[in-house]
Amino acid sequence: MNVHTRLTQGPLTALARTPYIQGSGARAIFDGVVRPTEGGADIQGLHYEAYRPMAEQQLEIIGLELHERHGLIAMDIEHSVGFVPNFECSFRLVIDSKHRREGLLAMDEFIDRLKQDVPIWKSAK
Repeated sequence: MNVHTRLTQGPLTALARTPYIQGSGARAIFDGVVRPTEGGADIQGLHYEAYRPMAEQQLEIIGLELHERHGLIAMDIEHSVGFVPNFECSFRLVIDSKHRREGLLAMDEFIDRLKQDVPIWKSAK
Protein backbone atom coordinates (compact mmCIF):
# COMPACT_ATOMS: atom_id res chain seq x y z
CA MET A 1 0.00 0.00 0.00
CA ASN A 2 1.11 3.48 -0.73
CA VAL A 3 0.57 5.44 2.52
CA HIS A 4 3.26 7.84 3.75
CA THR A 5 3.09 9.72 7.07
CA ARG A 6 5.40 12.15 8.83
CA LEU A 7 5.53 14.71 11.60
CA THR A 8 7.49 17.82 10.64
CA GLN A 9 8.98 20.48 12.88
CA GLY A 10 7.38 23.89 12.24
CA PRO A 11 5.29 25.00 9.27
CA LEU A 12 5.00 22.75 6.24
CA THR A 13 6.74 23.88 3.09
CA ALA A 14 4.89 24.50 -0.17
CA LEU A 15 3.73 21.31 -1.82
CA ALA A 16 6.22 20.20 -4.43
CA ARG A 17 4.67 19.20 -7.73
CA THR A 18 4.85 15.45 -7.96
CA PRO A 19 4.02 13.30 -10.96
CA TYR A 20 0.61 11.68 -11.00
CA ILE A 21 0.53 8.02 -10.05
CA GLN A 22 -0.39 5.37 -12.60
CA GLY A 23 -4.15 4.73 -12.44
CA SER A 24 -4.96 7.95 -10.61
CA GLY A 25 -7.89 9.91 -12.00
CA ALA A 26 -8.11 12.40 -9.13
CA ARG A 27 -5.81 14.05 -6.63
CA ALA A 28 -7.38 15.76 -3.61
CA ILE A 29 -5.19 18.09 -1.56
CA PHE A 30 -6.15 19.58 1.80
CA ASP A 31 -3.97 22.18 3.53
CA GLY A 32 -4.87 23.12 7.10
CA VAL A 33 -3.79 26.73 7.63
CA VAL A 34 -3.40 28.57 10.95
CA ARG A 35 -5.95 31.36 11.34
CA PRO A 36 -5.01 34.65 13.11
CA THR A 37 -7.72 34.18 15.75
CA GLU A 38 -8.55 31.37 18.15
CA GLY A 39 -11.64 31.47 20.32
CA GLY A 40 -12.27 35.08 19.31
CA ALA A 41 -8.81 36.27 20.41
CA ASP A 42 -5.93 37.41 18.18
CA ILE A 43 -2.98 35.02 18.17
CA GLN A 44 0.49 34.86 16.62
CA GLY A 45 0.14 31.19 15.70
CA LEU A 46 -0.34 27.73 17.16
CA HIS A 47 2.02 25.44 19.02
CA TYR A 48 1.51 21.72 18.34
CA GLU A 49 2.62 18.96 20.66
CA ALA A 50 2.40 15.26 19.90
CA TYR A 51 3.02 11.98 21.62
CA ARG A 52 5.20 11.10 18.67
CA PRO A 53 5.27 7.27 18.65
CA MET A 54 1.51 6.96 19.07
CA ALA A 55 0.70 9.89 16.74
CA GLU A 56 2.82 8.43 13.94
CA GLN A 57 1.28 5.00 14.49
CA GLN A 58 -2.31 6.34 14.54
CA LEU A 59 -1.78 8.42 11.38
CA GLU A 60 -0.56 5.30 9.59
CA ILE A 61 -3.36 3.07 10.95
CA ILE A 62 -6.05 5.53 9.84
CA GLY A 63 -4.38 5.99 6.47
CA LEU A 64 -4.12 2.24 5.84
CA GLU A 65 -7.73 1.63 6.90
CA LEU A 66 -9.06 4.34 4.59
CA HIS A 67 -6.74 3.31 1.77
CA GLU A 68 -8.27 -0.16 1.85
CA ARG A 69 -11.88 0.86 2.54
CA HIS A 70 -12.06 3.42 -0.26
CA GLY A 71 -9.75 1.67 -2.75
CA LEU A 72 -7.31 4.57 -2.85
CA ILE A 73 -4.12 4.63 -4.87
CA ALA A 74 -1.95 6.67 -2.49
CA MET A 75 -2.05 8.90 0.60
CA ASP A 76 0.52 11.37 1.85
CA ILE A 77 -0.07 12.66 5.39
CA GLU A 78 2.00 15.38 7.07
CA HIS A 79 1.38 17.25 10.32
CA SER A 80 3.41 19.93 12.07
CA VAL A 81 4.80 19.84 15.57
CA GLY A 82 6.20 22.92 17.28
CA PHE A 83 5.24 26.50 16.44
CA VAL A 84 3.38 27.38 13.25
CA PRO A 85 2.69 31.10 12.65
CA ASN A 86 -0.52 32.53 11.22
CA PHE A 87 -1.25 31.84 7.55
CA GLU A 88 1.17 28.90 7.43
CA CYS A 89 0.26 25.28 6.76
CA SER A 90 0.22 22.90 9.75
CA PHE A 91 -1.47 19.85 8.18
CA ARG A 92 -1.52 18.44 4.67
CA LEU A 93 -3.33 15.47 3.25
CA VAL A 94 -2.85 14.39 -0.36
CA ILE A 95 -4.98 11.57 -1.73
CA ASP A 96 -4.72 9.96 -5.15
CA SER A 97 -7.72 7.88 -6.20
CA LYS A 98 -9.29 6.41 -9.32
CA HIS A 99 -12.25 8.77 -9.04
CA ARG A 100 -12.95 11.95 -7.05
CA ARG A 101 -15.74 10.53 -4.88
CA GLU A 102 -13.68 7.97 -2.96
CA GLY A 103 -10.84 10.46 -2.50
CA LEU A 104 -13.11 13.17 -1.12
CA LEU A 105 -14.96 10.75 1.18
CA ALA A 106 -11.66 9.42 2.51
CA MET A 107 -10.35 12.96 3.04
CA ASP A 108 -13.37 13.99 5.11
CA GLU A 109 -13.22 10.81 7.18
CA PHE A 110 -9.46 11.09 7.70
CA ILE A 111 -9.69 14.64 9.08
CA ASP A 112 -12.48 13.67 11.49
CA ARG A 113 -10.48 10.67 12.73
CA LEU A 114 -7.30 12.74 13.05
CA LYS A 115 -9.03 15.16 15.40
CA GLN A 116 -10.55 12.33 17.43
CA ASP A 117 -7.86 9.61 17.54
CA VAL A 118 -4.40 11.13 17.05
CA PRO A 119 -2.53 12.48 20.10
CA ILE A 120 -1.64 15.89 18.67
CA TRP A 121 -2.62 18.93 20.72
CA LYS A 122 -2.55 22.62 19.87
CA SER A 123 -2.29 25.73 22.00
CA ALA A 124 -2.59 29.35 20.90
CA LYS A 125 0.46 31.60 21.19
